[in-house]
Amino acid sequence: MFFNLNYLIYMLPAFLLMALTSWYVKSAYNKWSQVRARSGLTGADAARRLITSAGLYNVQLQQIAGKMTDHYDPRDKVLRLSTEVANRPSVAALAIAAHELGHAMQDAEDYFPLRLRAALVPAVNIGSNLGWFLIMIGLFLNFTQLAWLGVIFFAGGALFALATLPVEFDASARAKRLLADSGIISGEEEQGGVNAVLNAAALTYVAALVTAILQLLYYTNLVGGRRRS
Repeated sequence: MFFNLNYLIYMLPAFLLMALTSWYVKSAYNKWSQVRARSGLTGADAARRLITSAGLYNVQLQQIAGKMTDHYDPRDKVLRLSTEVANRPSVAALAIAAHELGHAMQDAEDYFPLRLRAALVPAVNIGSNLGWFLIMIGLFLNFTQLAWLGVIFFAGGALFALATLPVEFDASARAKRLLADSGIISGEEEQGGVNAVLNAAALTYVAALVTAILQLLYYTNLVGGRRRS
């Protein structure tokens, strides 16, 4: 009922975009993780320096296992860097560490898009799972109103993906300014490397939004088509 030719037609552009984005992110990261920063600072070194200069004294720095698992946790005020990013003095490591610090700065400033995204998390977690169930049950029972309710719940995923864009774009913009203004990176080559890594990462959120919208369009058409029939 759900995974058919029409679904593939709707989702093929998203699959291709996600695959291309994944390749681009890995390519940019692999390239610039091999380029040593002139400052000689590791991701952890840069994070500590920027935390101090920004006055974020309540933010803790921790290492976390895995690759590209770096994130900022606003609940515990912890900036977690993967071992590779924390310990490597590469352009890519500096870009990622500064990006996550950008989120810490957003948290400290009570940045509205960040608060909005955080507020959407519980509703999206519930709504996405409940939406699938309501759509399936509504179509199975030919109860169109219930299926439409499922579509509305499922739309929360697209809304969350949309709310994520300004948060991530702003964090990357902050990271570029922080690294340049602090002198942690210098020269056009390093600035270009930072831009390449962060711009590639930003595309993953664009791809996620496109995927969520196409899924929403598919289920909207599925339920709408059932009603017309």
